[in-house]
Amino acid sequence: MPFEEGEYASVRERNGMKVGFIGLGIMGKPMALNVQKAGHTVVAYDHHQDRIDAIVAAGGMSAASGREVGEQSDVVITMMQNSPNVESALFDGGGVFEGLSVGKAVIDMSSINPIKSREFAAHLAEKGVDFLDAPVSGGEPKAIDGTIAVMVGGEQSVFDKYEGLLKTMASTVTLVGGVGAGNITKLANQMIVAINIAGISEAYSLAKKAGVDPARVYEAIRSGLAGSVVMDQKSQKIFDGNFDPGFRIELHIKDLQNALDTSHGVNIVAPFTSLAMEIMQSLKAHGHEKDDHSGIAEWYEMVNDLKLQG
Repeated sequence: MPFEEGEYASVRERNGMKVGFIGLGIMGKPMALNVQKAGHTVVAYDHHQDRIDAIVAAGGMSAASGREVGEQSDVVITMMQNSPNVESALFDGGGVFEGLSVGKAVIDMSSINPIKSREFAAHLAEKGVDFLDAPVSGGEPKAIDGTIAVMVGGEQSVFDKYEGLLKTMASTVTLVGGVGAGNITKLANQMIVAINIAGISEAYSLAKKAGVDPARVYEAIRSGLAGSVVMDQKSQKIFDGNFDPGFRIELHIKDLQNALDTSHGVNIVAPFTSLAMEIMQSLKAHGHEKDDHSGIAEWYEMVNDLKLQG
């Protein structure tokens, strides 16, 4: 449950780590607040001052640069849009790397290319700094209530040291392998989610065109083999035509591009992922890239000349 205003003071009295947090967007801000609520001190940096102010109001600290975050923190968490953003935050002039020292750690919770995760880890190791790639799943509501799922790549000893910190933001935290394995797992997750949304949109389109209410179809099949968390979370948005973003199509496109690049790099054919990518690219071309990824249903509405609402 989210903490109410005024509940931060007592937990600030507990002993905890100083946790740098860079990237306070839709997911990052509530995640950072949950770290703060758990008794750690968040050192916040973001390009949007109002987001930093929210962390400071909760008892955290502000930093003027990535370097300052690295200097002031025991461990630094990054939660950013893609590989270039993380690389810039860590290694550009004035970045986190300049402020780090032996024994500290970086936990990248962004969803990025696993090859880049391994490059970042190698560079940080030159300075005696540990690294975990720890992307998340669950969307904004779960980031707010601290029940995201975290999939982690890295050394067991490093994972053991920071597992408790990660659990302040999550209901499940799983070490899946060495560095890069977290992001490979996240890519698999994103492939399944995209294909699942496309599948239910296609099925609901069949029902609608054949004169059966898709909402009744959902109620009839949700408890059977076809049921899924994706179906439960996204069906009502589709039936309401409410595609306000929880996870934007443009971000899912980024994830699927990383999935396809990685798949091709290890000689895996991914036809369903490719099709889901093309559907999302079509939606982007029609100006829907800011919509929630449940907006895949909009593509089916366009090509089949139907509406799934009502």
